[in-house]
This record gives sequence, structure tokens and C-alpha cells, in this order.
Amino acid sequence: MIPAVSSAGDPRLAMVAGEASGDLLASLLLAALRERWPGLTAQGIGGPKMIAQGFESGWPQSKLAVFGYVDALKHYREIAGIRRQLGDRLLRERPELFIGVDAPDFNLGLEQRLKAEGLKTVHFVSPSIWAWRGGRIDKIRAAADHVLCLFPFEPEIYQRAGIAATYVGHPLADTIPLDVPRAAARASLGLGESEGVVALLPGSRRGEVTNIGPRLLAAAVELQRSHPGVRFLLPVAPGLRELVEPLVREHAPELPLQLLEGRSHEALAACDLTLIASGTATLEAALFKRPMVIVYHLHWLSHWIMKRMAYLPWVGLPNILAREFLVPELLQDAATPQAIAAAARTWLDDPQACERVAGRFTDLHLQLRQGTARRATDAIAQILGR
Repeated sequence: MIPAVSSAGDPRLAMVAGEASGDLLASLLLAALRERWPGLTAQGIGGPKMIAQGFESGWPQSKLAVFGYVDALKHYREIAGIRRQLGDRLLRERPELFIGVDAPDFNLGLEQRLKAEGLKTVHFVSPSIWAWRGGRIDKIRAAADHVLCLFPFEPEIYQRAGIAATYVGHPLADTIPLDVPRAAARASLGLGESEGVVALLPGSRRGEVTNIGPRLLAAAVELQRSHPGVRFLLPVAPGLRELVEPLVREHAPELPLQLLEGRSHEALAACDLTLIASGTATLEAALFKRPMVIVYHLHWLSHWIMKRMAYLPWVGLPNILAREFLVPELLQDAATPQAIAAAARTWLDDPQACERVAGRFTDLHLQLRQGTARRATDAIAQILGR
């Protein structure tokens, strides 16, 4: 049995982050935890940013990065097997604390098993129970000893349900500068100061890229016809280049497009506008004060299921947090290349509207900038009794 505390007296933790956005959040949390406990060790399932922090990942994070209900059903047996094997391992090795980072469909079931066997559990990133599937709060109560919330309205929801919760702010609001380094980002990407630049962010999961990527590329072709001087950036998530390149050749072979290895933050800092898949990346775009067109397209059955369980009229995080349509959302059949391009032209042709939304995003940035690393590690230290 591996001891719950390392030889240096620092804790041994387990973590699971299920996709690229979780990898980023978990890596920021790991860095802060190691500042407090330099000898801390952590294992479980994570991505390249976590591994760069010394995290030991027993399975590739990509195994958990499914896209919608249909994709999840296709991979259910494999994913359930991974969760069972990881749970067995953690119950043998007894880490001092398990932290599930987002990925609620995977993590809550694992946390529930671990908590029932006496292991302490934290869920970092509240599931969006205020937007859809509110009934999950009972499962969260059974699964998590404590929830670390990214948004200020969330702890009250949990406290009413008898679940300990702490608002920690959003770590991206701490790491992304308030003043966007546009000139430096453009210089690093070889872009001129006066060039029009549009960033295409089709998502970090294979299903997202294949469903949303062609729509964004075709929209970019439409947009270039009316704005021929615009250049395009497409940050490619790790391991997806072989998927993206054929899509570019098929849908936008003549587009003045620069494929980037990651570097999504540089692309957002450099661009004038982003066409972007719904998800954490939309919050990143807001923190970079960039106007955007939010796009999403799922298998029809996944969309039908999700729509029946939704409570809010918005899907994009910037709109949810503002509680209004600050930026357009084009979903399912509405997400045609022509409609996406038309929404993009509205931003490119109205600099004052871009300035107004940038001001709203600055207010949002200040609200979420709470010193997440310190708040989260303080909460975890209390849970550990250290």
C-alpha cells in the first residue's frame, strides 16, 4: 500500500481531469498546491499540462474526452472499465484526498464510491446544475465532501442543499492579464499590427472538431469574400493535427490560415474576433476581451436530450454570467456557415460594439479574479486538517 503522505510529510493526492479545459484548471491548481507542499505527489488521470507538473497519469486523458451522449454511449464500456480500475487502485493505495476536476459524469460516480469507503473527496468546478440537470445535486451530496466553485452565485445553491462549498473564483481570471498583450502576441505569431485577424476555435475533443470544425472553416471562407484582407488562426489541440489538416484541405484549401500547435491564448490575444465552440474556451475569449460568435453542433439525439433538461436561454458562459446575450449563439441547424459569417461581419464592421462588449468582459474579469490558487489551497488545507 502506498502511504497517504509522502516521505517528506506532504500529502499524496489523486486527481482526474477529463479533457483539455480540465487539464488546464488542474495544472494551475497543482502548481498552487506544490507551492504550499513542495513534496506533494499526485496520480490519477490527467493531460499534458498536469504531467508537466509531475502528475502521474495512469491512462491517457483522451480516453475520457467524449462528445455528447451518443459518443459517451459508444465508449461507455471502456470508460466504465477505466473508472472501475482507477477506483480499485485508489482504494488499495488510499490517497489522502481525491480531487475530481470537472468531468462530472465520470468523476461523481468515482467520488461517490471513494467517499463511501472513507476517502475524502473534493469536486473542483461545480456541475452546471443551475443551467440543466439540477437533480444531480443529490448525487453531488453523496459524492463530494466539498465543492470548489468557480462562479460567485454557486455556493449558495450548495449550502441550501447541505453541501459544503467555497467560491474560489476562476484560475484563468488570475492567469490571463487584465490588459491584453495584443502587440506581443501578434509579433510572436508574425502578424502585422493593422491586419484583421480571426481565430477559429472548434474545440479540443475529436467529436467537436469533426462536427464544428467544418462549419467554422466554411464560415471563414464566406467571411474572406467580404473581408479579403483578414487572416485566420486555428490553434490545434494536442494530438488532433492529423484530424484538422484534412478538414482544412477539404473545406478551406485557399484560406490564409495559420495552424498553431496549441497556443490558443496567443491566438485569442492576437485576434480581433473569434469563432468559437461553446465551452470553457468562450470564457477564455471573454477574459481576453474578444468579441465572439459561439457555435455548437451535436448529434441530434444528444441535442434533444440536453435541450429537454436545460433551464436557461443561454449556453455560452459569457452570456450565462451576464444573464443576457452579450454575444451571438448559433446552435444546431442555426449554425450554418452563412449565419456564422454574417454574425462575424457584424462585429468586424462595428468597432464601437466591440469596445462595449470588451468593457463588459473587463467587469466579468474583475469579478472572477479572486486569487483562486490561494483560496483553493486554503480550502483543501482545511479539508486535510493541515
